[in-house]
Amino acid sequence: MRTLLAASAALVNALTDGEAHGRRYLAPDGAERIEAIRAALSAGEPGAAGADPGPGEADRLADTARTLRAVFEAAAADRLDDAAAALNALLRETGAHPQLGRVPGRPWRVHFHGADGSFATDWSAGCATGLAMALGGDHAGRLGVCAAARCDRVYVDTSRNAGRQFCSTACQNRAKAAAFRARRASGEA
Repeated sequence: MRTLLAASAALVNALTDGEAHGRRYLAPDGAERIEAIRAALSAGEPGAAGADPGPGEADRLADTARTLRAVFEAAAADRLDDAAAALNALLRETGAHPQLGRVPGRPWRVHFHGADGSFATDWSAGCATGLAMALGGDHAGRLGVCAAARCDRVYVDTSRNAGRQFCSTACQNRAKAAAFRARRASGEA
C-alpha cells in the first residue's frame, strides 16, 4: 500500500497545475509528461513504473491525477464523504480487481489491475485502491495538502506522530522563516 500511496501523491504533484514551493507550477505535456510519469511511479519503489505509457495513456493518468488531487484536498479538509465518492467513482471506472503478481526475483505482491489491463487503467486502479484503503482504514488523516503559503502539493504523512503539515522540508523551512520574519517585524522576536 505504501508504494501506491507514494505513487498517488507523486502523480498528483507531477501532473496537476498549481503552486509548488512558492512558485507557479504547470504540469508537463508531451514527452516531458511521460518522463514525469516514469519518475512519479518510481517514487514509491524504484523500477515500479514498468513500461512507459504512450501519449494517450499519459493523458489518462493526468485525468486520474486530477481526480486524486480532489481526494487529497477533500481528505485534508476532513470532507471524507467527498473523498470517498471520488474514489468510488474511480474504482468503478477502472474496474479495479486484486490479483497476485510478481517480477522475477521479487516477492509476490497484491496488484489492483483495471478491467482493460492498460498501463493507465492499471495504475489508476492501483492508486485509487491504495487511497481507498487509507481512507477506509486508519490513515484518512494522513492525506494532506501542503500548509505553506503558495504551495498546493500533496503528501502522505508517514511520520510516527501524524504531525506532518508540509510537502517537503523546503516548504517547512520557508514557512518557519516567514513566521520568524513576521514576528521580528512586529517586535516579538
